[in-house]
Amino acid sequence: MADDLDRLLDEVEMRFCRSGSTSSLEGEERTGDGEGSSEEVKISSPPIPSDETFKEEDNLNDLIKEIFHDNPTASDLSKSSPSAVTNGAGLKNFSRAKVRKCSPVYLGGSSESYGLGTNTSHRTCDQLRCTTCDFRVITLDDYEWDKSCNYIFFRNNMPDLNKLKGKAVRKSGARAYACQCSWSSIQNLTDLRDEQHLRWVCGKH
Repeated sequence: MADDLDRLLDEVEMRFCRSGSTSSLEGEERTGDGEGSSEEVKISSPPIPSDETFKEEDNLNDLIKEIFHDNPTASDLSKSSPSAVTNGAGLKNFSRAKVRKCSPVYLGGSSESYGLGTNTSHRTCDQLRCTTCDFRVITLDDYEWDKSCNYIFFRNNMPDLNKLKGKAVRKSGARAYACQCSWSSIQNLTDLRDEQHLRWVCGKH
């Protein structure tokens, strides 16, 4: 019975103990021929970071600082939720925060420049979209719409500019606007809020 137990223990030692990590051999002494001797144990040390590793970390830090510089809200968000800095979805949200819209939205004649409209920068929006028909608003510089234009005409011909020009009349300084359900001829800078019949909004710049 004792011999069977010894054989079982020897088998366990052979399979598990001796195939373990070198840490199991630390401090173990072996004796031979009556003289005490200790076996050298090689302990592997962690690799020393290379210069390239430090450069990559610096580049990553610079990139994070650049994101915070371009968008201060990213810095505030990272303080409340550190994982947002390293989360791809979070970075995507930061880029979305850069989307800008006109406020207020301006329409204007052909002499007015396009761009992002603000209270201090009176530029006409070139990213208009209709909330009723969901068409992008087209413009024709130095044209105005003929008085015979109606809903059916625009519904059947949008967004074919060649067909739309069939009922556009030349007028210097004017700008003809139209979607599939609404249209307007503008000569001077106009706040879109003053044109209540137009269901247009700034898409985004």
